[in-house]
Amino acid sequence: MKKQVTDIYERIQDNSTGLGNLLSKLPGLSGYMERGRRRDADQLLRETIAARLERTRLQFSSVHQELSRDIVRAMQYAEELGRVDTRLMGLIGKIKDAPQGYGSFFDAIKVKEEDLARIYMFDENMLNYADTIEVQTAALEKAVRDHDDVSSVLRELDTTLREANAAFGERDEVIKGIG
Repeated sequence: MKKQVTDIYERIQDNSTGLGNLLSKLPGLSGYMERGRRRDADQLLRETIAARLERTRLQFSSVHQELSRDIVRAMQYAEELGRVDTRLMGLIGKIKDAPQGYGSFFDAIKVKEEDLARIYMFDENMLNYADTIEVQTAALEKAVRDHDDVSSVLRELDTTLREANAAFGERDEVIKGIG
């Protein structure tokens, strides 16, 4: 996962234009441009994580619909399904609406270079959570299809979503705390 975070930043860095290369050689401007690239990488990373979670939410919705075909099972799991869906939507919203991990020169929140590693650790952690949520949603789909124990899979998914929401909240606190 750490490689994914690094790859996104390097992709942003490699997209610099001839003008960008020229401007980066001007005194004082290279640091500003570097911050801009980091801001772009942070935005791209959050968009990537949110898009993955949105795809997972679509899969979750189709599982919910499949389960709803059996009215008894639908009623049995309605509360748990609603809670998981709300947590997943909330996480996606937090990720999409979060402040960028690296502020520009004029932004209210400024992040020092040495603090970026901490923020990137949170981002890497969110990629890991996205992976886990995808796997658990696939397990839920299988449990519904095979008429297995849906409750235990939903509990695991709910726990992961609670942890992911809390972890993302900590990221926000790190950004606000180091500004």
